Amino acid sequence: MTESDVIKHFTDDNFSKEIEKGVVLVDFHAVWCGPCRMIAPILEEIATQYSGKIVIGKVDIDTEQKTAAHYEVTSVPTIILFKDGKEVNRLIGLRDSQSIKEFIDEAL
Repeated sequence: MTESDVIKHFTDDNFSKEIEKGVVLVDFHAVWCGPCRMIAPILEEIATQYSGKIVIGKVDIDTEQKTAAHYEVTSVPTIILFKDGKEVNRLIGLRDSQSIKEFIDEAL
């Protein structure tokens, strides 16, 4: 599976609609960010493991500035967990697989 199969890419235009139902983990990232590139395969693995339970999406803070500014994302990677459209928690910085799974499990 490639990233595009398991991880959605959100834009300023579709963001609100994508997070309105269920549990959605959003990775706010940037192409130039080293830690963001390091966390990408971890999120792909988690997206496969949690398929059907949660949705995982990405927001590029450089191209989707309105959404990044709305959620006051000032550092990348920032991972925000939404439940039915409301932010329930966030992680800032590079994390390992186990930390992210625990973060998700708290919201399920």
